[in-house]
Amino acid sequence: MLRDEIITVFGGSGFVGRHVVRALAKAGYRVRVASRRPHLAQDLRVMGVVGQVQLVQANLRVPASVERALDGAAGVVNLVGVLNEGGRQTFTRLHALGAKTIADTAAAMGIERMIQVSAIGASDDSASRYAHTKAEGEASVLAALPQATILRPSIVFGTEDGFFNRFGAMARFVPALPLFGGGKTRFQPVFAGDVGKAVLAAFERSDARGETYELGGPGIYTFEELMRFILAEIDRPRLLLPLPWTIGKVIATISELVGALPLMPTLITNDQLVQLKSDNVVSDGAKGLSDLGIVGETVEAIVPSYLVRYRRYGQFHEREA
Repeated sequence: MLRDEIITVFGGSGFVGRHVVRALAKAGYRVRVASRRPHLAQDLRVMGVVGQVQLVQANLRVPASVERALDGAAGVVNLVGVLNEGGRQTFTRLHALGAKTIADTAAAMGIERMIQVSAIGASDDSASRYAHTKAEGEASVLAALPQATILRPSIVFGTEDGFFNRFGAMARFVPALPLFGGGKTRFQPVFAGDVGKAVLAAFERSDARGETYELGGPGIYTFEELMRFILAEIDRPRLLLPLPWTIGKVIATISELVGALPLMPTLITNDQLVQLKSDNVVSDGAKGLSDLGIVGETVEAIVPSYLVRYRRYGQFHEREA
């Protein structure tokens, strides 16, 4: 049965957003997906019954469009974010100013419930502009809506993720994968579906109001361990090349220059290299998935199902012993 409440999801057409929309729709909420290009997200409509999932055009740089997207909503989720800056899509405009626009508008319209999806490592003291602007966004949200819930996921994995897919695809063409800083940085990947469940739980649990949760999966891995896992799953032996941070900076600078060209991918940016210098795991004593009643899925249970596309002889070819 459909509920009367409408929840507006900014960034709902993205990788994580699709899991959030699915979780909310499954729970019976009416979901309004606010996107810059709603015509590219028509597939979201089938995640609910007819009319349950609405698509509206909104741009965080245009406050009037944000107000229209929030009209009549009982709650709001902000998932908007970028890993690489490009054109007008900058960290400051999206992570900091965009979050502030949504929160201020929601507060002015009397909307009390907001879920701000940030990132583990968000900090005013971080040398990473990504992490610094994520922290600015959190502060702006809590200033306008002190009862908002902050969710900070680690690396998010799932069928369309930008981590396991990136390195799986890369391994098809290169003889070696880089281990920046020796590959010792630790990660605690979290399944995108669990992030969706966390958003739903944050809305429905009164004890989640005003709280911050760091979302990490059951396992903690070094960067090197994750690379070895990927190579084993796709059955492509490759050299793992430890690189000092100084060499990494040179590679990141070249990668940024190449990525500025049309249709050319960016391997890594200098800002991402800065982030790699710090572990990306749930802090000691921080609230996490279990505090929201969620048992996280493991990397081993989910990732192999979509890494098969990168195997040397296709998904049905048996791997070598």
